[in-house]
Amino acid sequence: MKALDRILSQSAYTAVIDVPLDRVDIAEWLFTLSEAEYLRCCPPDHIAVGVSTTDDGRRMMINVEQIGTGLVIQHYVAEVASKTYCRMNSISDVFTTNGRTQVNVIWELQAEAIDEGRTRYTNRVTAHPTDVFMAFLDKHGISFEDAANARQAAGSDHNRRETPLFAASIARRAKAHTREQAK
Repeated sequence: MKALDRILSQSAYTAVIDVPLDRVDIAEWLFTLSEAEYLRCCPPDHIAVGVSTTDDGRRMMINVEQIGTGLVIQHYVAEVASKTYCRMNSISDVFTTNGRTQVNVIWELQAEAIDEGRTRYTNRVTAHPTDVFMAFLDKHGISFEDAANARQAAGSDHNRRETPLFAASIARRAKAHTREQAK
């Protein structure tokens, strides 16, 4: 299976976190996110989450979510995982009414200072087709343009709804850490 250098869909949304940048830790939040908290971050789309590692020890996050009409299982491997930026790469399984296929999804989470007390959170998701996906489209007589338009609409809608909820969750985590450190 090979990811192709074409864009299937791409969206980026931002939200303000009312916490200074130095108190934000996206990697810590991401890899300690409870399932209940994940479910709160995009109901009813988010279904399950878990943390694991690859065979070679890299951190990994498994997300199960509904995006449009597809049930998607994301196998995100951390390529970069820092306090202010995470880049996660997944060969994602997509279950549709026509069957199962795979896409490559890059999920980028970034925090940037706005001022001394506020942080801008950006949630960027870029999907690329795979050779498996292109064969799936051919088999079912679906044009790449139609598939890309559907994925763009569904992915953008999902990202638009989850971004402010992720930002609020990151803020809750940062505030909880501040309270713990004050004890």
